[in-house]
Amino acid sequence: MEINKKAYEAYVKEVTPVNKKIPGLIKAFFVGGIICTLGQLCTNYFMNLGIEKESAASWTLLVLIAASVILTGLNIYPKIVKFGGAGALVPITGFANSVVAPAVEFKAEGQVFGIGCKIFTIAGPVILYGILSSWILGVIAYVLMAFGIL
Repeated sequence: MEINKKAYEAYVKEVTPVNKKIPGLIKAFFVGGIICTLGQLCTNYFMNLGIEKESAASWTLLVLIAASVILTGLNIYPKIVKFGGAGALVPITGFANSVVAPAVEFKAEGQVFGIGCKIFTIAGPVILYGILSSWILGVIAYVLMAFGIL
């Protein structure tokens, strides 16, 4: 039994990727910074067209999401994620990628059983718990307002 445990530990050590934290942080900061800079440039562009700030921000989100979807479909965004890690996964572009990637991966299984069933495998829990937590916080806020605390 001890031999199997040691062999297993050696195997795990062999196949586990080694992550260097400082270079990973620098890459994430760089990629996330580029995405945020592109977003700010889009917002500024839309505002220069005469669009109000809130509407310009909405258009910027649409542009970033569309770019992420297109880059995911062309298999470019996964390479950006591999390089930039959390810097590419945390912004809205990462969320769009997490919705589109399973759809692209399972499209061979058909519209219903492939794309329809698998599209929210990654993003589904985020959506579910986001809605659940906002609902719970809304109920708490409602009760606190009813008692005059808020």
